Amino acid sequence: MSELFPDYRSPWESDDQAMLRKHAADFFRKELTPNVARWAANHEVDRDFWNKAGAAGLLCLDIPETYGGGGGDFGHEAIVQQELAKAQDGGFGFAVHSTIVAHYLNTYATDEQKKRWLPKCASGESVLAIAMTEPGTGSDLQGVRTTAVREGDHYVVNGSKTFISNASHCDLLVIVAKTDPTQGAKGISLLVAETDGLEGFGRGRVLEKIGQHGQDTRELAFTDMRVPVENLLGGVEGQGFYQLMNQLQRERLILGVGGIAVAEAAVTEAISYAKHSASRSSSSRTPSSFSPNARPRCSRARRSWTTASPSRSPEPSIRRPRRWPNSGAPNGRARSSTVACRSSAATATWWSTRSPACTPMRACSVSTGAPARS
Repeated sequence: MSELFPDYRSPWESDDQAMLRKHAADFFRKELTPNVARWAANHEVDRDFWNKAGAAGLLCLDIPETYGGGGGDFGHEAIVQQELAKAQDGGFGFAVHSTIVAHYLNTYATDEQKKRWLPKCASGESVLAIAMTEPGTGSDLQGVRTTAVREGDHYVVNGSKTFISNASHCDLLVIVAKTDPTQGAKGISLLVAETDGLEGFGRGRVLEKIGQHGQDTRELAFTDMRVPVENLLGGVEGQGFYQLMNQLQRERLILGVGGIAVAEAAVTEAISYAKHSASRSSSSRTPSSFSPNARPRCSRARRSWTTASPSRSPEPSIRRPRRWPNSGAPNGRARSSTVACRSSAATATWWSTRSPACTPMRACSVSTGAPARS
């Protein structure tokens, strides 16, 4: 539910997810919104905010509980992204970390690596990022020039990346590199760099952007950086492009969710502004006459991604109720039960959402919190 649609509840949203929504809204209202301006000035969120979000059970919600995650589905991630928009977030790289990169590890890492990496990602002890985009190549992943040459038990990585979200804080970095530059897409592999104390790893300048000023988006450089061979995702060279194509759908989905949530937040903010202005002015421009098409457009966008796929039911099947306490949980994390999710039903059409732009007043005060590019 939202202020703009107080009586609407998505057909996929369970009682469990409704509790999560309230918990996330309360947490962000207390811990995030008061810091937005300061984080924007610093071009990064406080590092300990990641730990606080992890302790509140708001990271890696659809990663299996076996690896420290919430055991939920994509809908849980979507709800947190929506509440971030309502909280006027402009810097917390939740989507990159939790919704996108965590699933590269969950899908392609070995069981031992999952047990070593993912619990720290869920707790906020480790921050995730992915390095795709390079200067001069834009979004052409087949054109990347970063190389990873095998020497014994390590890959020697050389190259540079730009527009990397979570680059200041990242502890684990998935790197798109060419292990065989002669093979085009078939020569691309994904390597996981553990950045703490890693020789040859350099963080470049923080980039000035027209929005998301609190996001630590910056350049990265690799100079004879050595990454263990076992950190090759999937264990076989040349699989990186196909791994990216499989996982990029999640990025498109969460960007669509965030975009619609930002539109709703912007309209809500504009209505509030108009009401406040009308109370102080004799102007004939009343709140009811402001942007009459904005609410219907947001409503259509919402309906477009709550449509179930033909082969699935829109309601996830919940085996046991999950709990989202405000405080107090084993190991500092809100634990949850297993969710038998039908995520394709809840998310099948999010990637194709095309919501007409909503441009009410002060729309720039909110942002998706998801990356523009990686």
